[in-house]
Amino acid sequence: MKHSTITDLDATVRDLLTRHGRLRVEIASLSRFDDLHSAGLTSHACVDLMLALEDEFDIEFPERLLKRQTFASVANLSDAVLELT
Repeated sequence: MKHSTITDLDATVRDLLTRHGRLRVEIASLSRFDDLHSAGLTSHACVDLMLALEDEFDIEFPERLLKRQTFASVANLSDAVLELT
């Protein structure tokens, strides 16, 4: 894996959220546990984000992770990526 720490992983997830999440707030203003859906992450943006994560990390999200909770926070997304890499 090319991300040596959870901080590096979170930074990559945040970058992808900036590019694909279409959030109503700056990603830098959110903690790793803040609710991304409350920040404006839509179901359509989740699909774009999922595809970007799959491409970036060379993973495929299994059906069991295709749920709202997986995409609820930076922490949850990083945990999912860690699990799949």
